[in-house]
Amino acid sequence: MSDTLTTTAAEETGHTRRMILNMGPQHPSTHGVLRVVIELEGETIVKATPDIGFLHTGIEKQCEALNWHQVITLTDRVDYLANLSNNLCYSLAVEKLLQMEIPEKAQWMRVLLVELARINSHLVWLGTHALDIGAMTVFFLCFREREDILRLFEMFSGQRLMTSYIRIGGLALDPPRGWEKRVKTFIDQLPGRIDQYESLLNTNPIWLKRTKGVGLIPVEEMLEIGLTGPCIRAAGIPMDARKMEPYSSYEKFQFEVPTSTDNDVYARYECRVKEMRESAKIVQQAMAGMPDGPVQAAAPKQVLPQREQMKTQMESLIYHFKIVTEGISVPAGECFQIVESPRGEIGYYVVSDGTAKPLRVHMRTPSFGNLQGLPNMIESRGIADSIAIMGSLDFVLGDCDR
Repeated sequence: MSDTLTTTAAEETGHTRRMILNMGPQHPSTHGVLRVVIELEGETIVKATPDIGFLHTGIEKQCEALNWHQVITLTDRVDYLANLSNNLCYSLAVEKLLQMEIPEKAQWMRVLLVELARINSHLVWLGTHALDIGAMTVFFLCFREREDILRLFEMFSGQRLMTSYIRIGGLALDPPRGWEKRVKTFIDQLPGRIDQYESLLNTNPIWLKRTKGVGLIPVEEMLEIGLTGPCIRAAGIPMDARKMEPYSSYEKFQFEVPTSTDNDVYARYECRVKEMRESAKIVQQAMAGMPDGPVQAAAPKQVLPQREQMKTQMESLIYHFKIVTEGISVPAGECFQIVESPRGEIGYYVVSDGTAKPLRVHMRTPSFGNLQGLPNMIESRGIADSIAIMGSLDFVLGDCDR
């Protein structure tokens, strides 16, 4: 951990000399461009103030300058580890305004893809979190599996990260030939790989000492400031949008919402590892029961046609040209849609004035809410605990600074 000393002493409290440290902004130690101003008495953190905004991109404002379909590429960049969850949330909101019926196969494929993305995100979190605390082997193992998932995304969309694969009306492309075998191979071996991670960590005395009883925060405060996802579930509250307000056919899948009551760094680790196992079960169910049919809604004037159709059908080529150049008109109205991302609850508030561009797109992102709990968690703790606590929140700073 490399902290930069900004003010060496300013205040005398009895015989205790206080220091103000500027932790960050640097990527390796804080999982993004975050600055935390911490006040110390010895090695005890007396006060902590997160300073966000270093990654502000103006994405919400940019949405107003693009047509409805073009906004999809911006949703990819809100959270690079949950781009498909953001694609899905935005698409569902616009589809509600359009009153568009999505084919069942497209809905099931969406579920399969966002659950693979959830596993991907948790693997990145676990690998980097373990590395922060000193467990290097887990990092290499997690990124081994993550590479398999990125290759699957590349197989589907041609892109590893910013896939833009979930679109208004369904999916960008038909699933590629042979995808079932590749996904099955990965998902069948995943439980054994998770066993490996747990065998390295669950009884490791250093891991337990650095995570057990660390990063506590009252449940009432968590609810008040808006923590969601594994952070709130690790405090015993089974709040999950997939169960509470099912979307995209989630009501047809059997899965558990892992919880714990310990409300510490270890409990958040435990919940995320269990969620990977549940996501694997959902992917297996999606593959076993995958419906037949198209992956795009039957709305040629509103949905971009498949590329193969454009090569053989003049009408499809014309529709593609008009949608890309002029956009589509979405009926005037407003919609709020939530989905459960790896970090917690995403909410998209979309407003249309009946034109080809959104009047407003606002994103309620989980990282911003989760980061609000940081001061309470690290104050009165030793400085050595700060990185473990920050890592347990699993925030992505682009998810905060829109």
